Amino acid sequence: MQGRLSAWLVKHELVHRSLGFDYQGIETLQIKPEDWYSIAVISYVYGYNYLRSQCAYDVAPGGLLASVYHLTRIQYGVDQPEEVCIKVFVPRANPRIPSVFWIWKSADFQERESYDMLGISYENHPRLKRILMPESWIGWPLRKDYIAPNFYEIQDAH
Repeated sequence: MQGRLSAWLVKHELVHRSLGFDYQGIETLQIKPEDWYSIAVISYVYGYNYLRSQCAYDVAPGGLLASVYHLTRIQYGVDQPEEVCIKVFVPRANPRIPSVFWIWKSADFQERESYDMLGISYENHPRLKRILMPESWIGWPLRKDYIAPNFYEIQDAH
């Protein structure tokens, strides 16, 4: 079963992969990093004028990283606005995704936090720098393979 945005993308021959629907019936799509910026512009023009949230997570130790965007169509007189969730997966060796700051200004701090915690670089972001951790911090704390500096676990303590 396809949602409205997926059907529209198929009609216009735009590459994506449907990941189904979540428990609230919100359509989830996977977009390749190289296609993300054009799909984001198209989504905005199609009516998804509000970036509800952007977050990122580590899919698996040593595996892919994901940047997730929750988009909403805000219109007057609509009680239940249409929503879509878009996931962009990138390799952890060189995690680069086009920034959507220039489309949705609310992406500013959210993309910076994803960069700070997971090391995903958002290309063309105007102020991509650490926001939570000090500039001198080494590594990406929310990656599953992250080892905290100067942390020694006491084994078999009696």
